[in-house]
Amino acid sequence: MPKPLTLSIPHSLGRAEAKRRLVDGMGEVRARLSAVSASVEDSWTDDRLNFRVVALAQTIAGHIDVLDDSVEMEVQLPWALALLADKIKTKVSHQGTLMLEKK
Repeated sequence: MPKPLTLSIPHSLGRAEAKRRLVDGMGEVRARLSAVSASVEDSWTDDRLNFRVVALAQTIAGHIDVLDDSVEMEVQLPWALALLADKIKTKVSHQGTLMLEKK
């Protein structure tokens, strides 16, 4: 199994606001993935979002921990997508930063 993709996105929103933005952002994620995904499952336990996406016959699973000053993400990518891990990490980091920018 490939090494998990991990990333940390700093923020200055506080835990509650960062979590609120992630909750709101899941609707956007579902809309973007609807063309290629068979399912998007997510559930919150305290400040941890567990998720599972099945897209193009590939399953991606992971979790996001919301901390006071950062969001920590760990994702298990299937072999086919692990080859694109650097590109995926860059894209997710960019989108996450946009979502957590102070407004």
